[in-house]
Amino acid sequence: MAKKIKLKIDGMLITVDEGTTILKAAKQLSIHIPTLCFHDDLCVAGNCRVCVVEMKGAKTLHASCAMPVAEGMEIETNSLKVRTARRHIIELLLSEHNAKCTTCYKNGNCELQNLAAEYKIGEETFIDLVPHKNYTIDAYSPSIIKDDSKCIRCQRCVRTCEELQHVSALGVAYKGDKMKISTFFEHPMLEVVCTNCGQCVIRCPTGALVERNYIDEVWDAIYNEKKHVVVQTAPAVRVALGEDLDMPTGSLVTGKMVSALRRLGFNSVLDTDFTADLTIIEEGHELLSRLKRALVDKDPTVKLPMTTSCSPGWIKFIEHTYPEYLENVSTCKSPQQMFGALAKTYYAQKRGIDPANIISVSIMPCTAKKFEADRPEMTSSGYKDVDFVLTTRELAVMIKQAGLDFEHLEESKYDSIMGESTGAAVIFGATGGVMEAALRTAYEVVTGREVPFNGLNITPVRGMDGVKEAAIKIEKVKPEWSFLEGAELKTVVAHGLTNAKKVMDAVRDGKANYHFIEIMACPGGCLGGGGQPIPTNAEIRAKRAEAIYAEDAGKPIRKSHENPEIVKIYQDFLKEPLGHKSHELLHTHYKKRERY
Repeated sequence: MAKKIKLKIDGMLITVDEGTTILKAAKQLSIHIPTLCFHDDLCVAGNCRVCVVEMKGAKTLHASCAMPVAEGMEIETNSLKVRTARRHIIELLLSEHNAKCTTCYKNGNCELQNLAAEYKIGEETFIDLVPHKNYTIDAYSPSIIKDDSKCIRCQRCVRTCEELQHVSALGVAYKGDKMKISTFFEHPMLEVVCTNCGQCVIRCPTGALVERNYIDEVWDAIYNEKKHVVVQTAPAVRVALGEDLDMPTGSLVTGKMVSALRRLGFNSVLDTDFTADLTIIEEGHELLSRLKRALVDKDPTVKLPMTTSCSPGWIKFIEHTYPEYLENVSTCKSPQQMFGALAKTYYAQKRGIDPANIISVSIMPCTAKKFEADRPEMTSSGYKDVDFVLTTRELAVMIKQAGLDFEHLEESKYDSIMGESTGAAVIFGATGGVMEAALRTAYEVVTGREVPFNGLNITPVRGMDGVKEAAIKIEKVKPEWSFLEGAELKTVVAHGLTNAKKVMDAVRDGKANYHFIEIMACPGGCLGGGGQPIPTNAEIRAKRAEAIYAEDAGKPIRKSHENPEIVKIYQDFLKEPLGHKSHELLHTHYKKRERY
């Protein structure tokens, strides 16, 4: 049991565990201490000094985010000395900051701007004595824009990229007044090992890192009467969108979101969950096919374990870090890209529309989806499968621009043709969801029975543990699957690329033996994606997960293979899983990823 420490903060006595920082102790007393470099998800840095406090008997002020409590401490968080120091720190940051706030994409959601307003910074106390820096804006990436003129060098992005994602695309370069956050030899982010996950974006306190937005392009498409604009919405968007529209964290807003999209002018409002169900059919059969080839045909070329391919950040990571395992990745496209290909083929045929006149838009919780949509192999429909990708945040901006009272919108349903989905599809938005959905279908395909978990809830793959393992014994199988009788299917789930590295290192070193691996690039899975509302932390991600599982539980159909629209698309168009048409439109191949 942790040792207890007694101290006083602003004259109030408090007892906390040894090792607690002054910042967290003050929070327990409902005392707000401002921060910039601090983030709940990251290690302590103490770079910005905005959180300084005064300690009785000490000659200098201390950063409360980095200072642990000690017995008998007496802390002042709001003394004249503290407030003066904080004000000067903010003024110094502003003196080197491009403070054209009204034209900044983060206007209204910038932590430095909020502090400047709180401390009523009105005049330039400090003049930047450093000659004007010729800052450049890196806008080459289709996912992320990096603007050094707005960077306050808090290093949140650096710690995020290194600690959470084990990518280290960003680092600290130079010293003194020349210090900056840079990529390798200052190459554009498009040309380095960046996975486009956007975790740096949702932790940047200013507008130094933002998503590349396509709001104006989408408005132009909607206003173009010659174009038929279809929109798809990812599972995780519906549990986060409300946060940017003045609703409580984790609000489930599916029906209101559909109504809003219709009011914005989209010709057809459809659901990425439809192709999430389709992904389960294709990916599940691919896994079973690989197992048959390995166990029955004794094919030495088959690659196991098979990994999921839904997360474009994970795909970019494995391309950079474990290229020898690219053949282990499922050949399935992500649900977004499957949807895009079908929108310009199957949907176009059903609606009698020239695919050249269809604009395909997706609303995603992910910045890496913007990069994915631009990949050269994502044109199997004969056109660019997905024309524009908007983040959850961008959709919220469009709703505000349209003057919609989101909270009071009526509930409505998705349009037909690629609008029907199951509970298995919606849980794609949470870590473990793809694995759970796949097991619900694969087990039933092989045995004819539901997966043996209470109410289809495969709890071992749920939750926020970084790595989760689950094994299911397959018994009493159908005759055609007799080779799996008595087999134990070993699976593992990881979220966040640091955890992905742990899993892949274990596989590479022979320390783990799996059949199926699910990896999502972002903490918590898609619900913690780089395109989701800001801020993010463990508590926020947990509430979003609760909403996702609530929608799953409330769905009348919770298994992908029972989706009537999925049954129909195979009858009318695809014919069979892993068939010729499926391979042509819904799958890719690792060799086609060699460009990146």
